[in-house]
Amino acid sequence: MTNTASSSLAMPKQASFVQSMSILGILYFLMGFITWVNGTMIQFLKIACELNISQALLVTLAFFMAYFFLALPSSLVINKTGYKSGMALSLVIMAAGCLIFIPAANSRSFPLFLTGLFVQGGGLSLLQTASNPYASIIGPIESAAKRISIMGICNKIAGVISPLVIGAVVLKNAAGLEDQIAKATDVAQRAVLLDSLASRVIIPYVVLAIVLVIIAFLINRSSLPEIEAADEPVDEKTTITQRSNIFQFPYLLLGVFCIFVYVGVEVMAGDVIGLYGKSLGMSLDKTRYFTSFTLVAMLAGYVIGIITIPKYLSQDKSLRICAILGIIFTIGAFSTTGYTAVTFIALLGLANSLMWPAIFPLAISKLGRFTKIGSALLVMGIVGGGVIPQIYGALSNVINFTHAFLYCMVPCYIYILFYAVAGHKIGQR
Repeated sequence: MTNTASSSLAMPKQASFVQSMSILGILYFLMGFITWVNGTMIQFLKIACELNISQALLVTLAFFMAYFFLALPSSLVINKTGYKSGMALSLVIMAAGCLIFIPAANSRSFPLFLTGLFVQGGGLSLLQTASNPYASIIGPIESAAKRISIMGICNKIAGVISPLVIGAVVLKNAAGLEDQIAKATDVAQRAVLLDSLASRVIIPYVVLAIVLVIIAFLINRSSLPEIEAADEPVDEKTTITQRSNIFQFPYLLLGVFCIFVYVGVEVMAGDVIGLYGKSLGMSLDKTRYFTSFTLVAMLAGYVIGIITIPKYLSQDKSLRICAILGIIFTIGAFSTTGYTAVTFIALLGLANSLMWPAIFPLAISKLGRFTKIGSALLVMGIVGGGVIPQIYGALSNVINFTHAFLYCMVPCYIYILFYAVAGHKIGQR
């Protein structure tokens, strides 16, 4: 073990580091697969459970609300179990959430679907609380954004794949089926069509549950090294180490809200893009793939991040650039129509790509023994992915959906820009 000047953490040997990054890559892939399939599930459940847009967007609220309620308990679990066992446990919890889809599909119960999504979100909350600080502090903090960018590629590759795979199963011939359901005048015939559609989720989610349990077992048996955040060494130039509680770190608290708005705009760009396309009159057979377009743009951004951070771009400068791009692309979507507007929304994936890799390490910098609880607070901020789409849904019922999109997105990007320029510095000294 060796100590780095830029981090108070014990570094694992190179072999362990490579193994750790590989395992983290698998976990981030699973996170992406389960998270980004929600865009498909919104459109699927809107038909299967006969929902309006606001009701369908409860998918994101149920999923991300778990982060708000369970992030702090997750930090306590991690303190008890350590990182490795916590990660394995998180996968088992997610598997349980997937299995809840079986009775939900059989009864076509939207509340039960939401319960399954909440449980999945709870498992992901535990996994995020463990894996994000692990990726951040397993090496020098100034290159944390590069490591998280590598993890982000795994996450977004899964995000590209999951809507294609799950969409091909649960939304196969979706436009034709939607038309059949709309034209069915007999109540029994309509119920048969809807029940048949709802049952399509059972097999893919059972397979996903089995995969999660197998990987949990393998991780628990692996030699994944445990790392611990030590107290920061005293530096006579700063009093940051003399702070006695987590609320004495303003840049962290501002970072929590930055995560809140960032995840909100990310979900809007990824999950709501399909509904946006439908509102523009596009076919469901086309819009079910739109989430993948956003994630391809995010992948491009992660590759740029790996090449440029920290050699050419600092974490805060990359965040500033991304926030400005977000404002430009949002205005572009508002100012255009048809596939041009959808393209601008997909390009928001590029704007959003380096935000999490930059915000997270900036917010947990110099937390020392408060790293785990600081990480939990940041994970709580992920609830923005459920709240902001709800705001959009409510606004789109009152005003034009393009105006609603603009009013939700631009203020979020302005705040992210503030955090990149000044917010992450407040309270550092």
